[in-house]
Order: sequence, then structure tokens, then C-alpha cells
Amino acid sequence: MKKKFLMTPVVLLMAALLLISCTSDNPQWKQLFNGKDLSDWDIKIREFPIGENFGNTFRVVDGKLQINYDQYDDAFKKRYGHIFYKDPYSYYLLAVEYRFIGEQPGDGEGWAIRNNGIMIHGQTPESMAIDQDFPNSIEVQLLGGTGKGERSTANLCTPGTQYVRNGEIVTTHCVTSSSKTFDGDQWVRVEVLALGDSIIKHYVNGEEVLAYENPQLDPVNGEKTGKLLTGGTISLQSESAPTEFRKVEIVDLEPYKNDTEKLQTIVDQVLAEDQTTPQN
Repeated sequence: MKKKFLMTPVVLLMAALLLISCTSDNPQWKQLFNGKDLSDWDIKIREFPIGENFGNTFRVVDGKLQINYDQYDDAFKKRYGHIFYKDPYSYYLLAVEYRFIGEQPGDGEGWAIRNNGIMIHGQTPESMAIDQDFPNSIEVQLLGGTGKGERSTANLCTPGTQYVRNGEIVTTHCVTSSSKTFDGDQWVRVEVLALGDSIIKHYVNGEEVLAYENPQLDPVNGEKTGKLLTGGTISLQSESAPTEFRKVEIVDLEPYKNDTEKLQTIVDQVLAEDQTTPQN
């Protein structure tokens, strides 16, 4: 006689939880910066080989990722640098919470005052020339107010790239967003929605401030359009403005890229949540 297997209440509960976990879509923010060290990140500073953190430019201070120049031996000398996360991404929501701290080195460029950036869809540090200033990428420019007039943040700059906006190819190096100005050392949250080679949007403290599409490399051989960028590296910039980041996090949207309706639902869901850490 065959014995019948009877599911106990505990087994039933476990099965139900497993089913829910497999069928629900509740993506979570993944912390790219662990608050302890710079593991999982690669450093590339102009005129130095990969991995050489000249002047301790990139460091962890009180649980924050800090970019500083107080240990430079003489001056900045255009030693532009970037710290790259180890994995590339294509479809994602990226967020940073940053603020400007301290004073710029005296020989820093005027345009670089309270100026930093998030580089997305970028080239790898291994592919950069030893004296290359910036990776070919899309830059989400982070600007702080100077106390004199308006100065938006989450702007767009294009080292080695271009893009399409309102149906037209844009070759202008930098364009401003519609964000307000953030003076002083207040924390600002910037989010970036990147959907492969289609749409990219910038958000500041939960408000959309810029949108464009078809990120691409600068064209060659007289062509008007360049190679579309479907994804790439993510890096944080060092161009002479002392800055610190208390969050660098991402939601990977790759699993939903072929389901437009679900993708939109997930994006709306994540963006609707207030993730900003209180000021301190």
C-alpha cells in the first residue's frame, strides 16, 4: 500500500513563501560602496597606472567615500581621476548622495570649482591611455552653488560622446538640467535611469530634471552618428573639487528589459520611494 505524503502547515507555509519570492517583483537597491573600504573599485588617475591611488585621492572617511587632495605633494596638476565599479551595467537605476567639502587646490581649473561627476556607459579603465583625462562616457555632472547666481546639478557632459534629444543629435559638450541650485555642504541625491542605448533620465531629490536618448560615441570617418552605447562602466570623478559620497547604489533592471510594461512598473515603484537619507 502506497503511503500518502501529507503536507504539514509548516511545509505549506514554506511553499507559499517560496512561491511568493519567485513570483513577486520587488527589486532592492544594491550598495556599490560598502562604507568600509574601496574593494570592488578600480582607480585610474591621469599619468598613473591603474590601481595607483596617488595622494590617497580616493579614501573612506567616517563611512563615506571621499575624494580629497590634502595629501598631494604640490598641486593638482590636472591629475584627473576616476574610481570605477568592477561590473558594467546596461539597464539600471543608479543613485548617489553627495556633497562638496573643503577647498579646491589653487591650480584647479575655474570650471572645476565645486564640480564632480558620475560617469556612466563608460569605457574600461584598462582601455584608457595613461594620460587620458576622462573615460569616453556619458557624464552626469554634479555641481554645487558658489553663492553667486544659479548653478544647476545633474547636468550632462559628453567626453568622447554625443546623444539625441528632441529628435536631434546634440554635439554640445555640456547642457544644463532644470534643477535648482544647491549651495553650501548640503547633501543632494541624484538618480539616473539608464535603459541601454535608448532612454536616459536624470533626477534630483526625486524630481526629473533632464532626459535624452541614444547615447553614442563620437562619430568617425565623417559620419553623423556614432556607435550606440548599450552600457558600460560606472565611475565617480575626481577633477579637483573635494567631494564625499555617503551612498552609491543601483537597481539592476536587466531582468525586465524585454517586458516594457513590467519595466515601467518597476521603475515607477522604485522612484516613488523616498530613499534620501536625512541631513546630518
